[in-house]
Amino acid sequence: MSDEQQTERHPFHVANFRAYWVSRLSMTLAQYAMLLIIGWQTYNIARDSGMSVGGASGQLALIGLLQFAPLFFLTPFAGLAADRFDRRNTGRITVLLQLACAAVLAWVTWQDAMTLPVLFSIAVALGIARAFAGPALSALAPNLVPKVILPNAIALSSIAWQVGMIVGPALGGYFYVVDQALPYAIAAALFLVSIISLSLIGKVPQPAVRKDQRPIGQVIDGLHYVWRNKMVLGAITLDLFAVFLAGATALFPVYARDILDVGAPGLSQLAMAPAIGAALTALIFSFRPLKSNVGPKMLWAVFVFGLATIIFGFSTSMPLSLAMLFIVGAADMFSVYIRQSLIQLHTPDDKRGRVSSVSLLTISASNEFGDFFSGSLAFLIGPVAAVVTGGAGAIVTVALWSRIFPVLRTTKTFDPPEELLDHHSDTRSQEA
Repeated sequence: MSDEQQTERHPFHVANFRAYWVSRLSMTLAQYAMLLIIGWQTYNIARDSGMSVGGASGQLALIGLLQFAPLFFLTPFAGLAADRFDRRNTGRITVLLQLACAAVLAWVTWQDAMTLPVLFSIAVALGIARAFAGPALSALAPNLVPKVILPNAIALSSIAWQVGMIVGPALGGYFYVVDQALPYAIAAALFLVSIISLSLIGKVPQPAVRKDQRPIGQVIDGLHYVWRNKMVLGAITLDLFAVFLAGATALFPVYARDILDVGAPGLSQLAMAPAIGAALTALIFSFRPLKSNVGPKMLWAVFVFGLATIIFGFSTSMPLSLAMLFIVGAADMFSVYIRQSLIQLHTPDDKRGRVSSVSLLTISASNEFGDFFSGSLAFLIGPVAAVVTGGAGAIVTVALWSRIFPVLRTTKTFDPPEELLDHHSDTRSQEA
């Protein structure tokens, strides 16, 4: 990193980060435009074929499972790839695969030939792409800016993600009303923008590959680091269980069609509400980052996340539902900002790819496999009971994790411990 970059005090002053931010924004826009319509088409095809609400919810569960399975099996090795190969190239290849998925969906929808098997196959392909994209791009971000502004960069990166979550569903839902194939065509164009932006990122530092350790040993080494570092382990697993239990997003098609009766436009609004709350929270943090009592604040944020989820589950009013989802998104972003900052700053660079892969695997477990769990629970006890039960589970998780991982209650700042600073110093000395 150049001396000029070292003097920068805002991530957007760094050209590489600007290109990264545009790439992540365009990719997220495309992903969430696609994912919303994939879920909507899946649910409607199932309902129109005569399935009950519970049976159609089960199809949504299967979509989540098919996305999660490749993530579960491939993510640890994807993390190793992020530490061994050029992270920019890995990102470009995975975005290209997602572009191909969008093109196939656009063509099949335009031909009015969409079926559940097509949607299920694309879900698997997207899971493979995201398994490798996540660790590579997450591990790339800390290499683009000086460490002093890394929390700001994480917040801005989260803004790109959240803005994509806001506008993506709007693109998906409202353009679907114009033409059913249009959201996928727009997603393909956005993936192309993402690839071009990644190509504009100049060469960045790549951690040295250990020659004395086999690839599987390096994977295990990354897992051991997460297990030994109770701060990282506690933060990762808190998100895993809270969002896994309280993941209501998979059931948005059920609420839009059969509970709130708001159709495709209302589906877009339901998807946008939590993203708006999250984006505003991330925007505030990009200018006023947290500095004190970060651990306790993360626990309280997850508690609020669970409580708002319970109220949303019971709601039959669209304004109340949107308000609760706004709070859900804001609380989730609050905890995500703290968790990602702690993980990145408490992890040596030579392990960031593998640790990021573990973190992203748990995020996938909480999101995609959480979708499977929510859909399956809705199949068994109904969608409302499933959402409410999940929100209560998130609150219970907070209580348990504050006892199991007391370090989460006592962590006051983002500063890494002295032994980690010593590790950074030793690593630099060995490289010299």
